[in-house]
Amino acid sequence: MQIRKVGVVGAGTMGAGIAALAASAGVPVVLLDIPGKEDRLEFAKKGLERQLKARPAAFMDKARADLIQLGNTEDDLKLLADCDWIVEAIIEKVEPKRELYARLEAAAPKAIITTNTSSIPMSILLEGRGEGFRRRFLGTHFFNPPRYLHLLELIPTPDTDPQVLKAVTRFGERILGKGIVVAKDAPGFVANRLGVMGMIQAIRIMQEFGLSIDEVDSLTGPLLGRPNSATFRTADLTGLDVLKLVSTELAHNTGEDFALPEWVNGLIEKGALGEKSGAGFYKKVGKDILTLDYTTGEYVAQQKLRTPELGALKDAPLHDKLRGLLKLPGKHGQFMRKLFAVTAHYTLETAEKIAYDIVAVDHALEWGFGWSEGPFKNMDAVGLETVRELFREHGLSEPELLKKAQGSFYKNGSYLGFDGHYYPVPKQEGVIKLAEVKAAGKVLLEGKETTLLDLGDGVALFENRAKMGTLGEGVIRDLHKALDWVEAHGYNGLVLSHEDPRTYSAGANLALVLMAAQEGDWDSMALATHQFQQTAMRLRRSPFPVVSAPFGLTLGGGAEFSLHSDLIQAHAELYMGLVEVGVGLIPAGGGTKEMLFRFTSELAAYGPEADLFQGVKRAFQLIALAQTSTSALEARNMGFLRGQDRISMNRDRLIADAKQRVLDLAPDYVPQVPMKIRALGAEGIGNLRYALWQFQEAGQASEHDARIGAELAYVLCGGDGPAREVSEQDILDLEREAFLKLLGTRKTQERIAHTLKTGKPLRN
Repeated sequence: MQIRKVGVVGAGTMGAGIAALAASAGVPVVLLDIPGKEDRLEFAKKGLERQLKARPAAFMDKARADLIQLGNTEDDLKLLADCDWIVEAIIEKVEPKRELYARLEAAAPKAIITTNTSSIPMSILLEGRGEGFRRRFLGTHFFNPPRYLHLLELIPTPDTDPQVLKAVTRFGERILGKGIVVAKDAPGFVANRLGVMGMIQAIRIMQEFGLSIDEVDSLTGPLLGRPNSATFRTADLTGLDVLKLVSTELAHNTGEDFALPEWVNGLIEKGALGEKSGAGFYKKVGKDILTLDYTTGEYVAQQKLRTPELGALKDAPLHDKLRGLLKLPGKHGQFMRKLFAVTAHYTLETAEKIAYDIVAVDHALEWGFGWSEGPFKNMDAVGLETVRELFREHGLSEPELLKKAQGSFYKNGSYLGFDGHYYPVPKQEGVIKLAEVKAAGKVLLEGKETTLLDLGDGVALFENRAKMGTLGEGVIRDLHKALDWVEAHGYNGLVLSHEDPRTYSAGANLALVLMAAQEGDWDSMALATHQFQQTAMRLRRSPFPVVSAPFGLTLGGGAEFSLHSDLIQAHAELYMGLVEVGVGLIPAGGGTKEMLFRFTSELAAYGPEADLFQGVKRAFQLIALAQTSTSALEARNMGFLRGQDRISMNRDRLIADAKQRVLDLAPDYVPQVPMKIRALGAEGIGNLRYALWQFQEAGQASEHDARIGAELAYVLCGGDGPAREVSEQDILDLEREAFLKLLGTRKTQERIAHTLKTGKPLRN
């Protein structure tokens, strides 16, 4: 049972978002909505247009929108006949859904039918449907926005065919890139049931201890292992109206207290719904963000919480942060202790009603709400005796599940089942977790900031643990040691990757670069730049395949090392760029050379009549404008990824996919031979410098911008003089010389210092 074509009924925010995700994955989609009066496709068109304009972008490549065929639910239901999977994402009411299912049962008798409902039980929706429909039906609860949130909850019914569940699971994991949690058919399923209750409790306890919104978001964000959006910013992003709808449905279907405070209801009544309305718990005024003072209803200047105790926890490991937050003095500690107690208690009492095991509960909060670790892992981190003490402190009984725990919920690769027995944590097929590799004693080499790991089958992995994946002297030295080790021990090849949730590499360590420049240590800088270049070239010239597996932010040197690997196995969410001009430099780890050779070689294949300047121009624009991809698909369009490079939709599978690429290349591997191209010389430089002059005259480039551009042009054209053949080393030498020249200027040093201080570029 395979899914090759997807239908989506309902072109609202969720439905159109699901369609955009499937199309981004390369799957043909039929998107239907109710008919308009004058234009029968009005609502389907509007849904698609919203996704094309969405920020952050819903499509990984807008060209993939061509895979979506639009229609309406009165005239075009027949378009769904050849869809293998149809997702219903219409209004959150029972009767319209039932009416639609009756029509789908006849129109698509073989398709898998799923609902994206967030609160209506499957049993209610299935009333009146035949046996065949019931066997092909289940819930598929995506989280908004579908492209970015990893969680997909699957809710099978007692009638769901196991092969249907298997097909949707496989498609969701491998094609759409989702983390799958199988949930019970209970109100709110897993993530919303626990996550929404946690948000409501945070609001209530904030009022109890007289904290501000800013204080709560300071305490419940990264310090707690949660996203930067914490509690109230998350609600603003979701929409207060959505929070109200979900909490009301949960209260109705569970009989539990999910009521929002009246002041929150007041915001909703006056249309302050969060980011989409311009104001909610926060309000943007010009460049300033104001925070609601819920006691007065006025918006006031932000006052983020800063205390010595919190400062000491900022860079601590997560488990130390959790324990430290529970020991904070005063009302902040009181707030954290009560919030941890009531949410842990609710989780323990509710888990068996909504999930099949505690692993699913943890994954649901990690993947759906962006927690670093789920609630059961959090309880293990602070210690179960501490959890019991917190329950006693707040007058809460000890739940039965806690009584069954023998010291911790997880131990020795096992988890506590609801029956009190421990079971092996399920292995995810096709997933390699580096923590498990280390725990199995597969460490080959270990440095201060790096590790060389054995992934099995003769494939090693080089892990860069430096902050933001920066590439300092120690990391470069250890990478050479790793390359030596792999060669000496006859391994099949090497993967470059790690498991940071957001950043593959921010490039070279700018702080060290600036320090050397300010001290005038030019011999050391010249040597370091040369070594950086030669490291990139060694990745390409090694006698075994090197595969980079980048993800998230992949900038500067991180991009350059990836570009010089034999293959890139990229995660779909790849934000790759050669951004050195932002700090007044040009790429000097082989990045300038590489883009020139790629683009020029592509044109040279068309013969002597090809205009090689178009390749130079393309490289110049890419680097001079510091263009950064917003996805791996866009990185391919920009030239960072080649036709042979591959994309993993599911981040969990990235390292395993990269390992397989090494094994694909290893038999009879021969490294790429050195290349030469025809450089354009003075004529090309003149053309680019004229363009720079025009930008400067139009006020679109400063004098220093033009200086940087001129150095870049000089390198890309192979230096002054007549057109001639040049080698890769020729361009590397020019690249290094230009980099050092720019680094020696006052304005470039000012740009670097400003970026290090503010995280933003300086235009001087």
